[in-house]
Amino acid sequence: MSVGHELIQGVKIPNTSAQDRILERPGFLKRYWKLIAVLLSVATAGAVLVTFLSRLSGVGASVDLARLSIATVERGSFVRDVVAEGRTVGAVSPTLYATAAGTVILKVHAGDTVTRGQVLASIESPDLTAKLAQEDATLQGLRIDLERTELGAEHMLLQLKDAYDQAQIDEKTAQRESERSRKAYELGSYPELQALKAQDALEKAKFTLQQAKASYEAQPKQNSFDINSKKSMLDRQQYLVSDLKSQLDRLTVRSPVDGQVGQIQVADRANVARDMPLFTVIDLASLEVEIMVPEAFARDLRPGMAADLEGDGHQWKGTVSGISPQVVNGQVATRVRFGAEKPVGLRQNQRLSVRIFLERYDNVLMVDRGPFMDQNGGGVAYLVRGNAAERHPIRLGAASISKVEILEGLAAGDRIVVAGADLFNGAQRAIIAH
Repeated sequence: MSVGHELIQGVKIPNTSAQDRILERPGFLKRYWKLIAVLLSVATAGAVLVTFLSRLSGVGASVDLARLSIATVERGSFVRDVVAEGRTVGAVSPTLYATAAGTVILKVHAGDTVTRGQVLASIESPDLTAKLAQEDATLQGLRIDLERTELGAEHMLLQLKDAYDQAQIDEKTAQRESERSRKAYELGSYPELQALKAQDALEKAKFTLQQAKASYEAQPKQNSFDINSKKSMLDRQQYLVSDLKSQLDRLTVRSPVDGQVGQIQVADRANVARDMPLFTVIDLASLEVEIMVPEAFARDLRPGMAADLEGDGHQWKGTVSGISPQVVNGQVATRVRFGAEKPVGLRQNQRLSVRIFLERYDNVLMVDRGPFMDQNGGGVAYLVRGNAAERHPIRLGAASISKVEILEGLAAGDRIVVAGADLFNGAQRAIIAH
């Protein structure tokens, strides 16, 4: 051991400075290891105690209240409904087509409001115009030919009447001459040959009269036949001209309804073929909403069911107007018609929310709808009592968009966990921590 020296007034005096050494400050763990050990022992004992008490009380889990959704069972009116998003479609939205080939001249634009009978477009068809002119000229010729036939028939009938009248006069004259010749022959004034000639002349006059009468009486029927034949030809040509005029009139495209011009499928001054689509006109007064309903709900849908429609901050009443018989991807297309209050300002393909009321029951035990319906087949719910939740068997009934019917297992005023029950991991009893 070395010894230090200190010089005092020239004299060296030994000291203990050589034996001194610097001590380092101990760390946190070294300083408080005993306290930490005590705390760990207490925590371990507490955990063991909680586990022991939980096992004694049947508690299998502990979940914070903030992670759960609890609803109260109540009794009241239960409305079974189905809600879906839909789009407006025109129940009356005719598509207008070109009735002939030609050049289309548009009078409106897409989105314009139109009235019934308003001119929307016109089609210029030189071929149809030329054909109408030709057929109209033929019609005029046939009309003149009919008039000529009628005049000829009248003239012929007059001629035959004159011949008939003359034959009657000739017959009477021959009759008197025959009687005079016979009397003269009997008195010996005429030879027999002269009397016989008079008798032959009478027979000839009678025959001529019969012929004239037959011709006169038959001529009206012949005239009628000739005139009707000409009239048939004229009527046929008249029908052809009328049809061509109708086709020309249809070249002026008019709106069939009051509504709005939809999509225009041709350009202005474009050449179009016959039966080519031009545009559609949407009758906004007959708009309907088309929705896709799950097949399970579609079985309960019926035309005439009440519905609520909502969109753009407005609400309307409506009724189900039709259900498609076809299922596509597990869904059925359904149409809802607006009620007495018609929407104003709606457009084609605008989205609306639709709620269809399937059934309504009074004095029904029910609770808010939640994920608990799909857990354990909907036969179990966690009944909340104080700060604990107990697994409880139940039986559910009909479900709506917001409520579900309780058939067995619960009473009005009971509180159950409707969301978050999966956190209990199927425990029979769980603690709800606040």
